[in-house]
Amino acid sequence: MPSFDTVCEADMVKVKNGVDNAAKEIGTRFDFKGTSASIEIKEQEITVIGDADFQIDQILDVLRNKLTKQQVDVRFLDIGDLQKIGGDKVKKLVKVRNGIESELAKKIQRLIKDSKLKVQAAIQEEKVRVTGAKRDDLQAVMALLRKEVADVPLTFNNFRD
Repeated sequence: MPSFDTVCEADMVKVKNGVDNAAKEIGTRFDFKGTSASIEIKEQEITVIGDADFQIDQILDVLRNKLTKQQVDVRFLDIGDLQKIGGDKVKKLVKVRNGIESELAKKIQRLIKDSKLKVQAAIQEEKVRVTGAKRDDLQAVMALLRKEVADVPLTFNNFRD
């Protein structure tokens, strides 16, 4: 029976390359000279440090540009709140989304069920597996999910005939 998996996974190698390129640009840009502007990545979390909120926004713009050049969708970034750290420095934690949360998985499952297509959706850990008798139905589900779930960068993999 044909099936595919709906997942939300960023290519962490490309994300790390984007962060490294952003760090290089921050180190060489004239407007960041002599400031505490920095960016680093650990596991699934990017830490952005700067002197003011405005500077943090500039660093995030550089990061978005570099990730776009690496062909990483910026919707993977979950930007946290501004936090004060000693003195006049501030930081923001940016989490890289990986996996579909249970609420979104249930929403996807409900969308598929309400579409009246002859397919089944099953939530498996951090992905949603869709199975059906016809390949055309599965492609219709992919089109439906791309249209209806626009705020999360969904990808479809493990397509089996």
